[in-house]
Amino acid sequence: QVSLVESGGGLVQTGGSLRLSCTASGRTSSTYVMGWVRQAPGKEREFVAATTSTGRSTQYGNSVKGRFTVSRDKNTVYLEMNSLKSEDTAVYYCVGKGTWSIINYLPNQYNDWGQGTQVTVSS
Repeated sequence: QVSLVESGGGLVQTGGSLRLSCTASGRTSSTYVMGWVRQAPGKEREFVAATTSTGRSTQYGNSVKGRFTVSRDKNTVYLEMNSLKSEDTAVYYCVGKGTWSIINYLPNQYNDWGQGTQVTVSS
């Protein structure tokens, strides 16, 4: 059983920055993948980013490439969000799964989910 706890959400103006953190506790393997999925009101869940247990490999959703950076320090994953847009407004979920794969971008591949943290970008 793995528990994921996020922090760092909030309200920010367009063009601003925000940093999310998530710490995993419980039985995580040495290959445990951690990342982020978001969901805006009335929309489907969207893959944001993921990283391997070492942080050496990363993957990003197309809408955040070049603006967001995912990083990892042991059982904590971070999401540095820059140049935020109104369309980035969503609940951000920390997610985790056992191993890296070619379909990391599919939200349903993740077994473990945090409770979510709200990010609101206002103009």
